[in-house]
Amino acid sequence: MPQQVTINRPTKAERIIIGIDPGTHIMGYGVLRVVGNKPQLVTMGVIELSRFESHYLRLRRIFERVQGLIAQYLPDEMAIEAPFFGKNVQSMLKLGRAQGVAMAAALSRDIPICEYAPLKIKMAITGNGQASKEQVAEMLRRTLNIPQESMLPQLDATDGLAAALCHYYETSRPISVSSGAKNWKDFIAKNPDMVVQRPTLRSNKKDSDE
Repeated sequence: MPQQVTINRPTKAERIIIGIDPGTHIMGYGVLRVVGNKPQLVTMGVIELSRFESHYLRLRRIFERVQGLIAQYLPDEMAIEAPFFGKNVQSMLKLGRAQGVAMAAALSRDIPICEYAPLKIKMAITGNGQASKEQVAEMLRRTLNIPQESMLPQLDATDGLAAALCHYYETSRPISVSSGAKNWKDFIAKNPDMVVQRPTLRSNKKDSDE
């Protein structure tokens, strides 16, 4: 029977995660601070875009505001919701552009990005991939102990926060690997990409193929 090998992920004493829910009319965001293994709400909100008639002006606004949030909260990582596939091609194109601009804002500040499908986020937060936005918001409120009066009417904000919490869950749990290895040496041989190898000093003698 294959052995189950558990590898603990490296952890930081404190990390900041920003979550983004892309949109062309309203973009939601949420920021988490993780201290040890405890996630805490820092802020959540929305970026209003409806007042800009031009789609391109909306994209510029997204870029500027996301860069502003990064400068203000100094996140270590960004989690962003992947656009869902719909029948309206033009809407999908615009939503993809909005997501891309938000990602470009993070990349311009060297912030690593992880993308999660809506179903994955809902499953991580509520245990139900078909949960409603209201159910996601309520579960976030309970999990993070958010006072009812601090909840926003725009569910785009809690969608952004949900992306951040999903990322925390995904990156904090140990990795279980079905190794099929007989011992540690055999495990290293079968999983070289999961083990940090110490560099070895090379001799002055050149290899024959150089």
